[in-house]
Amino acid sequence: MPLPSSRSSGHRARGPLAAIRRQLVKTKFAEPVDLDGKTMAVTGAARGSLGFETARILAGWGATVAVTTRADTGAVVAVLQDTLEHDAATRVQGHPLDLCDRASVTAFVDWVNTRYPGGVDVLVNNAGVHLDLLSRWKEPHLSGDGHELQWRINYLGTMHLTDALLPALHERAKATGDARIVNVGSHLHERGANADLFGATRPYESWNAYGNSKLALIHATTELQRRYADSGLQAYCLHPGAVCTNVAARGLEEVPALQSLRNALLSVESFFFKTPAEGAQTQVHCASSPGLPGGLYYQECEPLEPSSDCRDSEVAGRLWDETQRWIQG
Repeated sequence: MPLPSSRSSGHRARGPLAAIRRQLVKTKFAEPVDLDGKTMAVTGAARGSLGFETARILAGWGATVAVTTRADTGAVVAVLQDTLEHDAATRVQGHPLDLCDRASVTAFVDWVNTRYPGGVDVLVNNAGVHLDLLSRWKEPHLSGDGHELQWRINYLGTMHLTDALLPALHERAKATGDARIVNVGSHLHERGANADLFGATRPYESWNAYGNSKLALIHATTELQRRYADSGLQAYCLHPGAVCTNVAARGLEEVPALQSLRNALLSVESFFFKTPAEGAQTQVHCASSPGLPGGLYYQECEPLEPSSDCRDSEVAGRLWDETQRWIQG
């Protein structure tokens, strides 16, 4: 049976409007790959998200997929299963995960190790937040353990999870020679600065803080590749493009009037931005494409040169060491 295509945009535009939109929103689609026998974990798979679409495509291509959400995980899994053929639907399971909570990360990893004793082939670190889109905060909002929220979730929580799943990933790398970590970054890493990764050097601005968290993920990808590629474990980072997802809704939640206006104009926004199905293509490509070079930053399923800050190997090494001390502490 042929594998389902990933080329459905998920957008409702038809006829001439669809042709116009294809010119405005150019998307390179991942090529289908037979993933039978592969086990993949995809974080941040809430309905309407990049993670949801990533899991849907990978399961449709034969992978066993474990998804996470912060809440309503069972309901999300049920909706995801409803989008798939029966055999694919049975390969999707889910578990709650809050990257801001160490105990939640431990519980998820214990569940993965119990349910998938043979290890995990691919970890897609898709979960993340972009808060305060209107830059109203003059001071950082902090997590319970004292970190700027975007840094805590997008970077520290992601690295804690990655570190905890390394044994399961290594197990598959030894068995197959190909395990992968896929970090979903952003072109907004250009708003970050290496100096800020070790203590603020600029007045707080939420977009810069978000950029710092994504810059750190690119450094982490470089270090993961340097340390583990020889064992068969590859690391990737990517920019999904400008995508119409529920992230923006959360970023506007402190201004209900604007949030309502955004919801009312959602169909217009989705005409000019990628749908989640379109935005998921590069992370699907990084998770599945055979022989894909690791240690690189991708956009539209192709390598792309990130900002000059990303090329500083000393910063990457120092950040890795400091992050490991935090994880172990």
